[in-house]
Amino acid sequence: MLSAESMCQFEQNGFLPLLDFCDPVELREVRRIIGDLFRRGVGRSEGAQYDMLGHDDDPNSQVQPTLINPQHFSSQLRSLDCRVRAAKVARQLLGAKAAPSFEHVILKPAGRGGATPWHQDEAYRADPNFAYSQVSFWIPLQHATEQNGCMQFISGSHKGDLLTHRSPKNDPRVHALECAADFAVASAVACPMDMGGATVHHGRTLHFAGPNFSTEPRYAYIMAFEVPPVPLRNKRSFVWNDEKLAAHLARRRGWRLRGGIFIEAGRKFRMGLWHQPGRFVFELRRGLRALWFYATARSKDRP
Repeated sequence: MLSAESMCQFEQNGFLPLLDFCDPVELREVRRIIGDLFRRGVGRSEGAQYDMLGHDDDPNSQVQPTLINPQHFSSQLRSLDCRVRAAKVARQLLGAKAAPSFEHVILKPAGRGGATPWHQDEAYRADPNFAYSQVSFWIPLQHATEQNGCMQFISGSHKGDLLTHRSPKNDPRVHALECAADFAVASAVACPMDMGGATVHHGRTLHFAGPNFSTEPRYAYIMAFEVPPVPLRNKRSFVWNDEKLAAHLARRRGWRLRGGIFIEAGRKFRMGLWHQPGRFVFELRRGLRALWFYATARSKDRP
């Protein structure tokens, strides 16, 4: 559990290093499982595994492979001690209603894994018309250094509004986002970590992870927690998401149309996201929105 001093530090800076947060023995097993999932291409057909920085055409030459919610593809990943610890810290930071919302793992291949652009996590949200209160735990599955792409943050950047984002090089075929606003990059704080450490950051904290120049692949497991999102009175638009043409999005749409949307609903039920009324309303709205979107897409495909 966090001390009062650590809580104040997080509130002030928007991020916090957590030393000796995970059991290295558990993390080595997680890394073995994740490496196997990547090698077998698990989740690719449903759009859950893809290249964050490339066009995702060739799975054998990806710049930064990622797998969304890997716990859906391995039962061993559903009972991690580090997730229990993360949930306790999340409830300290966000309140008693904080619950798991999203996980993913990122692989930066040895010597060629690209830099994760500066961004705020909230910019990736599919529905911009909710207020989000989220924290994410970044857990390296080996020592994280500036050479292999440790996390870097802009202190205090979580206190302002969500900034404008765009696709890298304005290429909507790339999944990743980068912040398009001006900010003091020179003030970035790097957080190298020994294996077993982690960082936690706010959903609006600007962060970045450099390229992997090392001779070993760099893995990071990310766990996000949030309280039930609240509808906004003033509508907003994330045009950078509306214009996305990444290949994995087409795979995901096809999978959902083939019945994957019901599998997705079952997975959310297993994660316990229906137990809170506010969360249920949010997920119901998202589900109805997705059904309308795919029903419209099917009608357009008919002659």
